Formats: sequence, structure tokens, C-alpha cells
Amino acid sequence: MSARGYSSLSSGIFRAWCQASRPQFYVATLIPLALGAVLAASENDWNLLRWPAVLIASFLVHLNTNLANDYFEYFSGADEGDSIGGSRVLQEGKITLTQIRSFMIIAYAIACLIGIWVLLITRAWWLAGIMIFAFLSSIYYTARPVRYGYHGLGELFVGINMGPVMVVGTYAALTGRFSTRPLWLSIPVGIMVALILYYQSLPDIESDRKIGKYTLAVRLGRKGSLWGYRGFIAVTYIAVALLVWHGDLHFSALLTLITLPPAVMVDKMIRTMPDWVELHSRGGKVRLFYLLNGLIIVLAAALF
Repeated sequence: MSARGYSSLSSGIFRAWCQASRPQFYVATLIPLALGAVLAASENDWNLLRWPAVLIASFLVHLNTNLANDYFEYFSGADEGDSIGGSRVLQEGKITLTQIRSFMIIAYAIACLIGIWVLLITRAWWLAGIMIFAFLSSIYYTARPVRYGYHGLGELFVGINMGPVMVVGTYAALTGRFSTRPLWLSIPVGIMVALILYYQSLPDIESDRKIGKYTLAVRLGRKGSLWGYRGFIAVTYIAVALLVWHGDLHFSALLTLITLPPAVMVDKMIRTMPDWVELHSRGGKVRLFYLLNGLIIVLAAALF
């Protein structure tokens, strides 16, 4: 093979794995890790050197969650036909099932070793429960026999994992202690990550219904799904306001209100688009809503 051909092949493989990993959603992991680190930094005996390890383990589990979704949905056929869910690397023949399975085993093994190291360093053995919960949640979103994503529980589990589990887990990994403040501050973060998943399920509402995948959006129906979106938005702002009022968050967190106009724009799209498949290409607006609000919350936590 010529140098040009090898370069082209390597580039194609790299693009395929980028497609499978769905990096546009990694902001969902970055914000809770940053929040946990900022809260830990307010302590006198926190250990910054552990944060890169926590970062690597968290991103590996997030990546494996995406790969596991592709892997198990391939067998169920959920990502076939009109569905626009998943990365579609398997359907397009860019990556094989064996390659995904092998990568997942290696990635989980690395994350597990990091987790064991954190437990030995901190002696916070209760963190093992959080780690096991995160591991099982990443697999059984679409894996049998649980498949909680098929029963309208995806948003709940994702919100818990990307909110309390990550924020509290990061804080504890860096300080070796549990505190209720990271738990409370993680709530709006978890709600917004759940919103991202919820919005991503809207374009597939019809195809999911056909295969018996009863996501929250499918259970609510088109009209109910619009109100579901509004509920996520409202609860996010209410949670932030309550944290400020209770004295757990700096008043600058109220700057989250600047994200209300784009939230209203997304509301209008959901309300007026006759074909919700088109919502898929507008998902960046919801991720931007999360990113801006997440950064404001992290900043407000740092200023507290």
C-alpha cells in the first residue's frame, strides 16, 4: 500500500471512531467534572493530581456508553430504517461489532483500574457503589434484560449519572469526603443532561414507537412531549433559583436567565415543525443551553 493510501485508510478509521464516539456530547461530562473540581478546590486538603485520572475514567465510561448503545441497538434493530439514532457506524460498515466489543472491554478495564486506584488512595469505600452504578447504567441503557431506555427511564438514569454521580464522585475523589453541597448543586446539571437526551429522542418518536422502544417522549406523545420539554426548562431555572435562595450558590447563578431566549426558540421549533426528524440537526441549540448554564453554575460555585 502506498503512503497516500495508508494515510487515507488511517484518516478513515479515525473519522469512523470519532463518529462512533459522538464527541459533540462530551460537554455533558465536562461540566459536572468541572463543578466537582471547583467545589473540591474550596477545601484545604483536596488533591488536584487526581483530577486527570477522574477525567480519563469518566470520559472512557461516557464513550463506552455511546458504544454500548450502538452495539446493543444493532441487535434490536432500533437504529435501522428511518431511525436517526445512534452513530450508525455499524450500519454503515465503518466499524465491526468485534472492534467495538474489544474497545469497550479495554476502556472499561482502564476505567476500573483508575477507580480502584482512587478507592485505595481516598479510602472512601462508599465510592465503589457509585462506580458500580455508573458502570451498570452505561451498559444496560439498551442491553437486555434491563434496557431501561426502553421503559421511559433513560432521562432519569442519565440525569443521576451525569449529575449527582459525577459531581459528588469527582468531589469525593479529590477530597476523600462526602458533602451535601455537591449533591444539591448537581441537581440542575443532571436535569439539563437529561434534557439533552430527551430532546435527542424527539426525532425518533415515531420509529421508536414502531419497535416498542417506549422512551419518555413516546409515552408522552407529541403534545405531551412539548410540555415535557417545557418542564425540563422550568425545573432547571427553579432549581438554580432555589440554590441561590438557600445560600448554596452565588447570586451570579441567576445569569442563567440569559439562556431563556434560546430555550424559547427551541420551544417554537418543537411546536411548529411538522416533521420532528428535522429537530435532529438543531440539537446543538440544546447542548449550547446546557453549556452556557453549566459554565454559569460552575463560575457561581467558584465565587461562593
